Amino acid sequence: MEVVNIRENPQYKERAIEYFQKKWASDKSKAVYEDCISRSLVTVSPLPIWYLLMDNEKIIGCVGLVTNDFISCMDLWPWLVALFIEEEYRGNAYGNLLIEQVKKDAAEAGFPKVYLSTNHIGYYEKYGFEYVCMGYHPWGESSRVYGCSVQAIS
Repeated sequence: MEVVNIRENPQYKERAIEYFQKKWASDKSKAVYEDCISRSLVTVSPLPIWYLLMDNEKIIGCVGLVTNDFISCMDLWPWLVALFIEEEYRGNAYGNLLIEQVKKDAAEAGFPKVYLSTNHIGYYEKYGFEYVCMGYHPWGESSRVYGCSVQAIS
């Protein structure tokens, strides 16, 4: 398994856009991923960073490290977003490969913590995340917010 940083491997840009859109976007939100991933390749800012998890040449997962996850907790950042592992690859802790890469890159960029929003209980706690608060999305839903220190990883 290999974690591919799209910023460092721009030849994966189109495949990454297509994969994130397929896994996370609606017809109305496809442009968000196309624009965000494209802009990540030309920014001087340390964020956003998008990643693919590869099994040889097959994409089996993805994740992003971004400044906000469309949630009310604007005082918290950066955010681990869009974590996905293909169903047939689940149960092997491959998600943790992506999580650890996000933590490492966040620490290298000088961030003390990384956050995520989810309604999954029990998964992220296995990887060092602790419940912080409830957060609220612009579309009227709420999600649990978790944080994890990344200082020890750097």
